[in-house]
Amino acid sequence: MLRLTVEHALERLGATVRLAGRAGIEAVRPPWEFREFVVQFERIGVGSLNLTNITALFTGMVLALQTAYTLSAFGAKLYIGEVVAMSLVRELGPVLTALMVGGRVGAGITAEIGTMTVTEQVDALRSMAADPVRKLVVPRLVATVVALPLLTILADGMGILGGLVIAVVEEGASASFYLSHAFNLMRFGDLASGLGKTIFFAYLIATIGCLNGLSARGGADGVGRATTNTVYASAIGVLVSDFFLTKLFLSL
Repeated sequence: MLRLTVEHALERLGATVRLAGRAGIEAVRPPWEFREFVVQFERIGVGSLNLTNITALFTGMVLALQTAYTLSAFGAKLYIGEVVAMSLVRELGPVLTALMVGGRVGAGITAEIGTMTVTEQVDALRSMAADPVRKLVVPRLVATVVALPLLTILADGMGILGGLVIAVVEEGASASFYLSHAFNLMRFGDLASGLGKTIFFAYLIATIGCLNGLSARGGADGVGRATTNTVYASAIGVLVSDFFLTKLFLSL
């Protein structure tokens, strides 16, 4: 049983890498599907704004509360801004945004493409000499890669704003004091490392979603299983890859 599980995991990993490589090649090869890209960007990026911003806002508020409570024992409450900003920009902003987008967008991509697969619409594309990877995968992949860094930037801002609310209302600090400390230690490399992670996360989420959609079998029940697998695999992939990406960026 364990051997079969490992073999299946390696098989899926290989299929994901092959699809990612093929989609990456097709993404840079003209002509490009600009109209479909705009449609997917609106669904993926604009449609995820409320979810990611609310998540980041309350994460920043909770982080500020916990930081103030912990640092008060050491008389270091003035460092709330630094802790909140650095935690969000380098780690929490990219990871939480990727998890939210992976759950919402990854599942949506799988459900959409999976439905087309089980109803033989993908086979119809192939019969008309159209490449499903180019028509279905590439627009969703490019839209996700473009949208996720932008969503992360907005989420970072909302999280810092949430920390500002707590610092002013709960701790009595001034807004200028909090903001000056929030950006005191931050460097361009901190923002670049966080955004660099999101590009990889986006590629991973879109590839997993498309692969599970294209391999869905068994009607509506199969689409449901594929959607569940996408949410599970995306979350695990983001968390595991975050560790290795963090090690990489810290070593640069």
